[in-house]
Amino acid sequence: MSAAIEMPDPAASFEPHRRRLLGLAYRMLGSMADAEDAVQEAYLRWHGANRDAVSDPKAFLMTTTARICLDLLTSARARREAYVGPWLPEPVLDTPSLAPDSHTELAEDLSVALLLTLDRLSPLERAAFLLHDVFDFSFSEVAAALDRSEAACRQLAARARAHVREVRPRGAALAAAPGRIDAKHEQLLNTFIAATRSGDLAALTRLLTADVRVVTDGGGKVAAALNVLDGVDRAAPFLIGAARKGWRDDYTLRLATINDLPGVIIDSPGGVVQTTAFEIEDGRVRALYVVRNPDKLKHLK
Repeated sequence: MSAAIEMPDPAASFEPHRRRLLGLAYRMLGSMADAEDAVQEAYLRWHGANRDAVSDPKAFLMTTTARICLDLLTSARARREAYVGPWLPEPVLDTPSLAPDSHTELAEDLSVALLLTLDRLSPLERAAFLLHDVFDFSFSEVAAALDRSEAACRQLAARARAHVREVRPRGAALAAAPGRIDAKHEQLLNTFIAATRSGDLAALTRLLTADVRVVTDGGGKVAAALNVLDGVDRAAPFLIGAARKGWRDDYTLRLATINDLPGVIIDSPGGVVQTTAFEIEDGRVRALYVVRNPDKLKHLK
């Protein structure tokens, strides 16, 4: 007896798959808002489908969600061309809620660097790679989902895999566990905050790698650097200047894991105003990903 017959109610039969679908959609789109829209559309299609005829609800829903995301990526690409300044994915704090069933290093990685790498792939490469390498679809299932031959899907996934291996940072430390920052990273972040708040350029410089990269996403809606800042000589003065000019007395700081990276959140009485995720290697900061676009912070509490 199929799952659809056992659970005729569409909502009851859909809910066990929601986390997996949301995880796929977020990785495809880099936006929680768009991912939630995609999953809602998948539910509406599930509601209208002949569920008694569906032998594998998981495969049906994953395929449906992947196709919806591919359609959304077309309009997202057009919006991206008009985007002001660097683009970053929407930050997420609760990464376990987006985890696939597998527990590989790649499946559990939602770091900003990986999401930016995925964003550079073609939509079909991204879909084939995610479905096969992260969500354990067979290539025959990927072929059915993408309406391509198995050979073509193998090539798509292989190209994507090679690009991910080439660009994905090696040795960058993720958080010790979802929602928790280890003591060494906590100390580093607190020292970083003290240096930027006090304007101690020498102290801050010692915390950064020589090739540190600072990426700030304001979306043209709030103040942010319009270009990526590469190198400690550019990054350190910018960070101190931003802390001096941007801080308000009603702001508060808290440490958190952001996309599985150690991070800092700035709150105001009206909500979150900034997230900063730190890519740390060998005890120093090698990249900072700063999201200030208020549209990308609405979902955070």
